[in-house]
Amino acid sequence: MSEVVATGEAMREFGARVAGLLAPGDLVVLSGPLGAGKTTLVQGLAEGLKVRGPITSPTFVIARVHPSLCGGPPLVHVDAYRLQGGLEVDDLDLDASLEESVTVVEWGEGLVEGLADDRLEVRIERREVDEERVVHVRGVGARWAGVQPLA
Repeated sequence: MSEVVATGEAMREFGARVAGLLAPGDLVVLSGPLGAGKTTLVQGLAEGLKVRGPITSPTFVIARVHPSLCGGPPLVHVDAYRLQGGLEVDDLDLDASLEESVTVVEWGEGLVEGLADDRLEVRIERREVDEERVVHVRGVGARWAGVQPLA
């Protein structure tokens, strides 16, 4: 599924809609160029999941845990941009909290797929027109079989 997203606010709204599909144990892998809107999308996910903020890029701390404000799953927000490979991902122990959290990894493509058989892959492409982006969402694994993300 693909959707055109015209503004930063629309990206946050898109993220809030995606949050409605997520449950504890879900892994979301975000990819796209610098400035594509990955963190903005995570802000929307956080709003939809009703977790404590603020949501900022965890580039230098690598991972942040945002506890739920309503008894739902915490959000584990990871930025893998500075990671060199699978061994550094292993050092984060993301699998220790994966089952009870929603884990979102920016720049995770090619690094974190081994954490779970099931995942939601979100790829954001920048367009030449204003802030417009194209967001591609693809479910992988049995968890997403038959689920039409945001259709």
